[in-house]
Amino acid sequence: MGKLILVRHGESVGNRERIFATAPEEIALTELGYQQAREAGKRIAMLFQPELVIASSYLRARETARIIAEALHLPLEIEPQLHERHVGALRGQPYDSVRNLPSYDPRRPWRWQAEGGESFEDVKARVGPILDRLAKLHAQREVVVVSHGGVMSALWSHVTGSSEGIHAPDNCGTVVIEHDALGYSHPQPVDVLGRQSS
Repeated sequence: MGKLILVRHGESVGNRERIFATAPEEIALTELGYQQAREAGKRIAMLFQPELVIASSYLRARETARIIAEALHLPLEIEPQLHERHVGALRGQPYDSVRNLPSYDPRRPWRWQAEGGESFEDVKARVGPILDRLAKLHAQREVVVVSHGGVMSALWSHVTGSSEGIHAPDNCGTVVIEHDALGYSHPQPVDVLGRQSS
């Protein structure tokens, strides 16, 4: 049985300021974000035996993954399509501005998209096949996958087949998905003490 150890990147400047980045590819980690990445590396080292770290191409995820890979003495690979959801016209806007848009429907947040952006359904269609490929390629291995909150929500939906009950991790939060020839287990969040929820 293999394990995909999904990790959200550490706190970014956008997370701290609660704004959608104008240049999301290059937004940096904060000092807290770097600390969170170091702690995540220690936690993963205690709980798992990964053989590889894979990351989104966005800077905040790459840096988080680099720190984790260095702590674990593992190779790091970049997966360009694991990037966060494109937010289109919301770039540079506060997170809360979504609720004020006339087009936003809180009853259907999963399908909503800003002008020029992606919906979570779009993200799922983009990243779900990547997870399937990684699970097949690393059928008996433990692999760390560092990405973004939106990506991790989309992967949860991909694995469970539902957009209900999704666990949205905090920065450097971890979710484990076991897999074998029969498919995926239900995603399991890991708390800061290393305990998986049941």
